[in-house]
Amino acid sequence: MLVNMKEMLDRAKTEKYAVGLFNAVNVEMARAVIETAEELHAPVIVGTAEVLLPAMDLKRVASYLIPLAKEANVPVCVHFDHGLTYEKCIEAIELGFTSIMYDCSTLSYEDNIAKVAEMVKLCHDKNITVEGELGHVGDNAGAGKLAKPSDYFTDPNTALDYVKRTGVDALAIAVGNAHGDYAFPPKLDFDRIDTISKLVNIPLVLHGGSGLSDNDFKTAASLGICKINIFTDIDKAGKAGLEKGIAAGATSMLSLIPYEIEEMKKVVKNKIELFGANDRY
Repeated sequence: MLVNMKEMLDRAKTEKYAVGLFNAVNVEMARAVIETAEELHAPVIVGTAEVLLPAMDLKRVASYLIPLAKEANVPVCVHFDHGLTYEKCIEAIELGFTSIMYDCSTLSYEDNIAKVAEMVKLCHDKNITVEGELGHVGDNAGAGKLAKPSDYFTDPNTALDYVKRTGVDALAIAVGNAHGDYAFPPKLDFDRIDTISKLVNIPLVLHGGSGLSDNDFKTAASLGICKINIFTDIDKAGKAGLEKGIAAGATSMLSLIPYEIEEMKKVVKNKIELFGANDRY
């Protein structure tokens, strides 16, 4: 069933578990995510991000994600993650995405608030949920890598003001997490997560979930992280599945697809169970 994020994340916050967002840039990824969620009786969020659009544009992503979500026997939210431009967020809304992250975290504080508050009003009128980001979650490598990530950690008191003034349904925070592969195990600031969660009283989001430890996930969920984003891990699992199929003697793309999906489903299953979202529906 196709839903927005609000009900599923509000319940996750109350019951202290997290729902996974798995970005799916092709049908095989989407199948791996949604089929696993159905097998585990778990709510799930599936989508794409603006930086991933070179792999598959929004219209094509919507053409397979939304029908699969509608047909699912568990709640599925279709989310546009890290929308960097107003225009792409509007396109996602018009295509039927039920949740938007409008990432204005690199702008000034006041500009971030103004732009996200405008998006919230527009989306709430259409029963679409909005995620904002305060602080800034950088990358583990490349142009988005931060020289000193702690300078961009989310300030709890500022987060409270931000939530009140924007009206966001969920807040992505920077607490030592980063996008992509971690060169070294990250050290998350759990005290900061706990403080922010108690102050803002809305679901919190942890980006850069691939590569965190099992204990990181469990502790974060117990403290108020209600949505955890995963892409790198299932992306790498898909590649491993193709390699496994080739080694097994598969000679066509058709015969490789089951291997690809099988390996990605293993990762999705592991994450859903770690997050505590299994057997919730």
